[in-house]
Amino acid sequence: TTKQVAAKKKAVVSTQSTGNKHVVGVKAADKGVILTTKSKGRLTNTTLSRGGRRTIKTIRAATAGSHYRPDLTDSAVRKASAILRSQKSKNVAKRRSRKYKN
Repeated sequence: TTKQVAAKKKAVVSTQSTGNKHVVGVKAADKGVILTTKSKGRLTNTTLSRGGRRTIKTIRAATAGSHYRPDLTDSAVRKASAILRSQKSKNVAKRRSRKYKN
């Protein structure tokens, strides 16, 4: 019976250590975003800086395409689009001045 108890404890520890197998992180880069995913036990950072639509398509493919949880995919897309929106330059309308007639 002690072998069975020891086997159960090992099984519980192994499931707890591998329970968090999908990790998604999105943070700002100088231009674009950095996508962090977990594959084969290692964290991989990928810089995405080729446009907003392409970035979001890549995030969806990396997460939903790899069977990540849908809420992780959605939150990663939301965060990436907020970062990309904040990195856009705001165009200020130029004031046009009229020449005064003499």
